[in-house]
Amino acid sequence: MAVNLYDSAYEMEKAIRTSDEYVNLRKIYDEVNNDESARRMFENFRNIQMQLQQKQMMGQEISQEEVEQAQKTVALVQQHDTISRLMEAEQRMSMVIAEINKVIMKPLEELYGVQENQ
Repeated sequence: MAVNLYDSAYEMEKAIRTSDEYVNLRKIYDEVNNDESARRMFENFRNIQMQLQQKQMMGQEISQEEVEQAQKTVALVQQHDTISRLMEAEQRMSMVIAEINKVIMKPLEELYGVQENQ
């Protein structure tokens, strides 16, 4: 009996949405968005983060001034309790996704790993 991978993927999506990690992340994300100063601070942090990532992906050099600005922004958001909790929840969710990805990729790793050793 063939398994429909897309059905399994949608089931995984449902499982993620109901997981403790996602529910907690969503709750804290809403807290940040409901606090005007926290929301602005977090948006500023995300914008700086995205700008630096774009520069890196385009092979552009990041100036010392940009690095210092990013470090100051990180220090500032880490001092905000709700944003700090959000960042921790994001990290936990990211770890879960990485672990799930390892499980999903295992058949391909085994397949190609066996062929490489022959």
